[in-house]
Amino acid sequence: MAIKTIIFDLDDTLLFDQKSVKTAFEKTCDYAATIKNVDSRELEEAVKVAARGLYESYSTYDYTVLIGINPFEGLWGTFDDPTPQFQQMKEIVPVYRAQAWTNGLAAIGIEDAELGAELGERFVEERKKAPFFYEDTFEVLDQLKGKYELILLTNGAPSLQNLKLEITPEIVPYFDHIVISGDFGKGKPDASIFEFVMDKAGLTKDEAIMVGDNLMTDILGSSRVGMRNVWINRENKPKNPDVVPTFEVTSLTEFLQLLKSI
Repeated sequence: MAIKTIIFDLDDTLLFDQKSVKTAFEKTCDYAATIKNVDSRELEEAVKVAARGLYESYSTYDYTVLIGINPFEGLWGTFDDPTPQFQQMKEIVPVYRAQAWTNGLAAIGIEDAELGAELGERFVEERKKAPFFYEDTFEVLDQLKGKYELILLTNGAPSLQNLKLEITPEIVPYFDHIVISGDFGKGKPDASIFEFVMDKAGLTKDEAIMVGDNLMTDILGSSRVGMRNVWINRENKPKNPDVVPTFEVTSLTEFLQLLKSI
């Protein structure tokens, strides 16, 4: 059956989220190096390790896994969302930010909770100033808009994903529907969120195709409902014998060419 709807992931599919996170870390750590005698790259790695450990220690961790929120989103999100779990995260994250940076500093020999708290807040501002797209994002969306129904399906907290869309306002007008896992209650790869999208758009699995960078969310989830999918593997990541995409490409541009042959 001909494809009428294209469902796109957001982070690291259309938005270059990895670059945004990397840039925010680099700028924050470079600032720290102007205050203390630290290697900024060493501090970055130490904070990442500290953040992951703290993040997994909180009672909200299982919920973040369910919704699809990673530790580095926790370092700049507000989680001002209505569910009890998000409200709990809202209370946790200011302490989490400060503690992650304080622990990172301590791991490289610097005991300075005041600086840790300052760096935690500085990271938030640097992340807001660092949205990036892939160079072919808009060229491809321009080619698709009007020819296909376009849906954005993204994991995460509504407050945070909507913030990403607010600081990249160019992207929203391309989409007929935007679905955020935190609004729905479960994230990719749960089959139910794909079923919800199909019901919302009034389409069948054969009329849609999922495009995303993550095998374990975008590809696995769409496979669970029998939907065709495209894995954008820009970094030549290893294949997984248990999760096999319908198609594999290395860029959005390559996906556009593939679409002509499907």
